[in-house]
Amino acid sequence: MAAASIPTIPSHMKAWVYSEYGNSSDVLRLDSNFPIPQLKEDQVLLKVAAASLNPIDYKRMGGFFKDTDSPLPTAPGYDVAGVVVKVGSEVKKFKVEDEVYGDINEKALDHPKVVGSLAEYTAVEEKLLAHKPPNLSFLEAASFPLAVETAYEGLERAGFSAGKSILVLGGAGGVGTFVIQLAKHVYRASKIAATSSTRKLELLRDLGADLPIDYTKENYEDLPEKFDVVFDAVGETERAFKAMKEGGKVVTIVPPGIPPAIVFILTSDGSYLEKLRPYVESGKVKPILDPKSPFPFSQTKEAFAHLETNRATGKIVVYPIP
Repeated sequence: MAAASIPTIPSHMKAWVYSEYGNSSDVLRLDSNFPIPQLKEDQVLLKVAAASLNPIDYKRMGGFFKDTDSPLPTAPGYDVAGVVVKVGSEVKKFKVEDEVYGDINEKALDHPKVVGSLAEYTAVEEKLLAHKPPNLSFLEAASFPLAVETAYEGLERAGFSAGKSILVLGGAGGVGTFVIQLAKHVYRASKIAATSSTRKLELLRDLGADLPIDYTKENYEDLPEKFDVVFDAVGETERAFKAMKEGGKVVTIVPPGIPPAIVFILTSDGSYLEKLRPYVESGKVKPILDPKSPFPFSQTKEAFAHLETNRATGKIVVYPIP
């Protein structure tokens, strides 16, 4: 394709931005003249097609991590799916026009990018991205990276393997839906239990849970059965220990956690997405989108309001991004 057909990249763009910490409803605003990020040698510039929201976005906006945050004003957003429009001099894996996806912040809480994915363009290190599987739309692809990588890293840290049993706390959420799918199809769990509210039990079954537990009606720690691994995506580490087998492990993604639980914050890595690609391409690991998804770019504040209810199922995606 002739270079002439590649659209020229503007110097400024539309982005959702906050200049002070606070509630998304108060501080987030659409800036139509935000500078496009400068490209480093190991980065690609993406024309963003879709972005998904994560709880870390509104916690960061709320100032929970201000000690290690990047300077304001900031455009939020970790998850991205888009098209490469420019490559840095050291980039080997991607070329202009490649369709890619990833979590753009390697260390989630250590100086994340000032220009996140809720913008028309974002610059991302090559190693954080993977080629988008052809069977996923941009909308679907944006729902994967942070949540599926967190699910994968947590299962790896817990030493999960074939024949082990697992209990997933928060099975219908962004991370939980992927923990169930990975435990079943990638790790071949012997038994998968998962908690959710009443109306989401059917989803847990569809994803592969053998034992869906309605947390509004029963206490999982009172079950006679105990589990090799408890994956806590909701912040109930103390209760989680009571559901663990002797010699088992509790892994949690909600700080601070209680020892000896394994507490971790994801280190983003495009190689995780490449490893999981065969399962995604075969349809075994699939995107789970909240029924209200997608929210158009103009309704990003409404998307955050929905996320902040903590009632979302799967992932909330903003699409299309103009």
